[in-house]
Amino acid sequence: MSSHDAQAGTVLAVVHEPGGSGPGSALVFELCGPLRTAQAEAVAARIAARHRAYSVALEEAAGRYLVRLSRAGAAGGPEPVPLTAELLADLLQPPCLGTVPVTGHQRELLLAAVNRPGAAGRHIEQLHWSWTGPLDIGRFTAAWQSVTEREVVLRASFDWTGAPRLVLHERAAVEVVHHRHTTVAWDDLLRRDRARQFALHRPGLLRVTLLDGPPQHDAAGRATTTRILLSYPPALLDERGAQLLVREFYRAYLADGVVPGGERRPDIRDHVEWLRSQDTDVARRFWTTAAPPAHAAVSPGRPGGRSRNTGPGRIQRRLRPQQTARLRSWAAAWGAGESSALHAVWALLLYRAAGVPGPAPVSFGMHMSGRDLTLRGAADIPGLLGNPLPVTVTVDPTAPLVDLLRQVRDAALDLSAYPWVSGDLIREWSGRDPGDRLTDTLVRFDTRPELPKALRSELSAQGIRVDVPQSVSSDTSLPVTLVARHDSQGGLTLTATHDRAGLSDADASGTLSQCMHLLRLLPDHHDERVTVAQVLDLLRAGEVPLAARQEPGPRGFALAVLRAGEPGADVIGLVMVPGVPPGAYDLLLSEYDGPERIVSLVLDDAGGLPPPSGLRELGLREWPGPGRRLVLCGCGPAGRAAYEMARDTPYGTGGPTTVIMTGTGDAADSARALLRALESVRARSV
Repeated sequence: MSSHDAQAGTVLAVVHEPGGSGPGSALVFELCGPLRTAQAEAVAARIAARHRAYSVALEEAAGRYLVRLSRAGAAGGPEPVPLTAELLADLLQPPCLGTVPVTGHQRELLLAAVNRPGAAGRHIEQLHWSWTGPLDIGRFTAAWQSVTEREVVLRASFDWTGAPRLVLHERAAVEVVHHRHTTVAWDDLLRRDRARQFALHRPGLLRVTLLDGPPQHDAAGRATTTRILLSYPPALLDERGAQLLVREFYRAYLADGVVPGGERRPDIRDHVEWLRSQDTDVARRFWTTAAPPAHAAVSPGRPGGRSRNTGPGRIQRRLRPQQTARLRSWAAAWGAGESSALHAVWALLLYRAAGVPGPAPVSFGMHMSGRDLTLRGAADIPGLLGNPLPVTVTVDPTAPLVDLLRQVRDAALDLSAYPWVSGDLIREWSGRDPGDRLTDTLVRFDTRPELPKALRSELSAQGIRVDVPQSVSSDTSLPVTLVARHDSQGGLTLTATHDRAGLSDADASGTLSQCMHLLRLLPDHHDERVTVAQVLDLLRAGEVPLAARQEPGPRGFALAVLRAGEPGADVIGLVMVPGVPPGAYDLLLSEYDGPERIVSLVLDDAGGLPPPSGLRELGLREWPGPGRRLVLCGCGPAGRAAYEMARDTPYGTGGPTTVIMTGTGDAADSARALLRALESVRARSV
């Protein structure tokens, strides 16, 4: 079986009975799937290669494949072999070239996408630009496919069965769709594209859409302008990485659809190896004191009522080129850049929203691209290399404004040494709780990679004109993300993407308008004695925005009977945690015709397991009863939760407990994997 044949969508499942995990016992898994002997051997070999502390044996009997793991040699002991997240993921991994762990920021974006998908389009990034001149659709498609074959990041998918990671495939196809100008309007095309979520567990996480414009006539004769839309998940690429891929596509198109040279290195695999080589001692010491204190002002608005809105909002404002030049000159006079001026203004707005008297710490996220790493060639690696890092400054109303400007400048310089440090590490090193959000806002100052003059000249020689790709961001992982970039005329454009559940459109618009107001007026203040309070006084006529109160999600667990089953039959428990493919268990219920009673066990983000008394709350006092089996099923990330529930206790029933765990797939593939495993369990029970 390969990831490219008819079985590419197959999700594997394993059946395991943890009740026998006594002192020194082995872990035994039955592999369930359309497997032949060679494929089962490949699974066992993969486990043996990646988990060398264990002895791995493959047993075949009556068409069943059992993988047995025991401690190897001196590693043997009285403790049972643990089922780690990495081991489970390796058991259920689809065939591939290999895997690499995700970065800390990737992990956050991935889990946000699979755990809290929210409104359509929330986890999709778009890049669009115009192409004027001749366009060969066949060569266009071939060029993108050639880029995909050269760049491993475009042949990657995500797996979150255990520890989240990237799965690297030998091949993947880029989806290219071509629309005539009479078939759809541009705004409708953008909206429809945003509503199409990516199947993150499958390779091919890039799609390209073309929309022809009406024929035009210019000095060179008849020409057509085509609008091109590139869409991708933000957990895979950042905007700079996408721009690098566009530049590489141009080279392929000019070379008759084939990128010269083979697979390019370094790539994301080399970046992971570089990360593993980093000495964390210095970074740990820095973040122990530099992490935002718990009382820092982080919200863009004062606490307000609950919001009834959902989904991402997007607001844009622009400084004219002359205003941008004045701001840049003003900041330079104090030894800073215009990015520091923006950071200082944002700190002022957060301080104002906090409504506290006197000096106070203020924290917000600062995006670090990771393109200036010491890793050779890092600047040209498409992927997600950087992180949003929290920056903390003290805003003192009585202090000179230039002191705040220099604070944010120096803070940015300090952070530049740690673009690889994730939020998880910062929380760990600073003693913050794992679920704490370090900041509520992120400020990103983007610089696009320039299209080389030689490449632009080659395009022009073929009668092709292209403009600079523009980003349409939907990042609402935080209440507000502010992106600054220069446009082609030299103006500074600010785009605020906000989560409407936390900040209304009106309040987000007010925040951005106040930010622009200060940026326009700062160059009027040349006296270094101008204080923070005097600058804040420029906003006295504006209302302080309100931030909606965020209600905590449900905690604990919920249990329900989905099918009563026949008297005396076994019980199937479907374990639901965030990240389980939506609809998988519904499909199982519609397809499975066994006599068992079927119940659901829904766990929250915290992963708390139901106590033994939990099932009795369903009124199942007689359940399961002597000899009745409890089968706990978990798709994807629910597999380990099912295992943990079954490992130590069969809920005081005295009957056998079996756990079924599947890999990550869509609803249909996951349901089929569960069905195969349940049929195997039923066959053994007869």
